[in-house]
Amino acid sequence: MRMNVSAEPGGATLRPLSARSVVLSLLLGAHPPELPVKDLVGLVEPFGVGGSTLRAALSRMVAAGDLRRTDAVYRLSDRLLARQRRQDEALRPRTRAWHGDWEMLVITATGRGPAERADLRTRLTALRLAELREGVWLRPANLDRPLPDGLTRVTLSYTARPDGDPRDLAVRLWPLEEWAATARALLAHATAARRPADRLTAFAAAVRHLLADPVLPAGLLPADWPGEALRAAYADYQRELSALLGSRGRAR
Repeated sequence: MRMNVSAEPGGATLRPLSARSVVLSLLLGAHPPELPVKDLVGLVEPFGVGGSTLRAALSRMVAAGDLRRTDAVYRLSDRLLARQRRQDEALRPRTRAWHGDWEMLVITATGRGPAERADLRTRLTALRLAELREGVWLRPANLDRPLPDGLTRVTLSYTARPDGDPRDLAVRLWPLEEWAATARALLAHATAARRPADRLTAFAAAVRHLLADPVLPAGLLPADWPGEALRAAYADYQRELSALLGSRGRAR
């Protein structure tokens, strides 16, 4: 099953949602992230997923390690629970007052293969760091989060301040205008969407986009930065889904 979607202005490419994507979107938004199959059948129907398609998708997801099944209840695997935590953090990033310092990580490990290098890049990007040059990653020190212990074995961490205008450095490190244009396109699409499938598609793309938000201090952002507006719109949609999930639970 594929839903018809299109690319929107501003680079907001809306990916077609498969049955797997619909199930994951619902479970990633559920707390706790588990649902009986009889509830899933009713929940996915408005998104164009039939019962037989759903059951086939659930079987494949269990086999692939996306889901765990106990009796007739499906829940996210540990790997996807970690993804849910990242998604929740993207909606509510923890910040602190910024006084001009920057975090800087320098990669010291050598002899790593391509897979290890790619994995490290993914981990550093997920921490909202950006690469200034090969092996040197940094960002403003405004995020209230520790660095994972495992990074200390392959990096050295410093506190630094740029000599020049930090706004110029931020523009060099992140495509801020492009990110903002895409966020505005997603907001417009979500506002105009009426069908459940179209709304889910737009907000699934919004979550992916929020994961790439650098969460910079206000003084480093372009005017009318849409990050908070996109977070607020997704939070409203998440409450809609939570109410829908809750109503299914009360009906049991």
